[in-house]
Amino acid sequence: MSLWLAALVAVVVTALAVGAMLLMRRHAPAGGYFEDGDRAAGVFGVIATGFAVLAGFVVFLAFESFDTSRSGAETEARTVAQQFETAQFLPDAIRTRVSGELVCYARAVVHREWPRMQSGTLGEAPNPWGVAVFRSLGAAEPRSPSEQAAFSKYLDQRADRETARGDRIHGAEGVIPAALWAVLFVSAAAVFVFLLMFADSGERAAVQGVMMGGAILVVTSLLLVLSFLDNPYRDSGSALQPVAMEHTLSLLADEARIVGGVDVPCDRRGFAT
Repeated sequence: MSLWLAALVAVVVTALAVGAMLLMRRHAPAGGYFEDGDRAAGVFGVIATGFAVLAGFVVFLAFESFDTSRSGAETEARTVAQQFETAQFLPDAIRTRVSGELVCYARAVVHREWPRMQSGTLGEAPNPWGVAVFRSLGAAEPRSPSEQAAFSKYLDQRADRETARGDRIHGAEGVIPAALWAVLFVSAAAVFVFLLMFADSGERAAVQGVMMGGAILVVTSLLLVLSFLDNPYRDSGSALQPVAMEHTLSLLADEARIVGGVDVPCDRRGFAT
């Protein structure tokens, strides 16, 4: 959801809530429906506080997942660049092949995995070029000390890359369970209904509208933020983008020229040629 669409949703919901309050005010008795306003305010405080505390914990959970996804994408991109450099010290028989497959890995992340994360269809499917590189390593026979050290280092970096990739794709699955969403919406509805009971024909319409509009605007905005944090890859103006991996692709192109070129077995979008 884009920022403009989110703002429109918040404005529309707030306007509807204010309209409902003003309509309720027309039929409300002077002084409101509650004979004991202090007691009603105390009950409303409990309901509103419960919603705020629950929403606060969910925001913390969702933001932690968002930050993990962001840092995972950055770590994965950085590790791919490091693997490319390490691959230059592998045996000649697999050096060029592994280097090219790493470029394809990065291209697949940007052009194949990212759109699937935005649509929520990636799941736990592995990157096909990660599998290809693993198979290529099976043909390696490091003999010199530098080749053996590079081979061992590459395997360590592969473990780091897969861990970072797991962090990246975790955020695309959504971290807020359906039951928790249901509780949040029920709590928000309880806040709205309780506010309607404060309708008072003896109070000015502007005051009643501001009271309802302010509360509902905050509640709606909070739910929209949670919706964004629950899947930070959705196609919107503030969604996470593959900026780090795109930077890595540029870096790999420069390094490929330095080492004399690399045979890349895929097209620009990461599909095998």
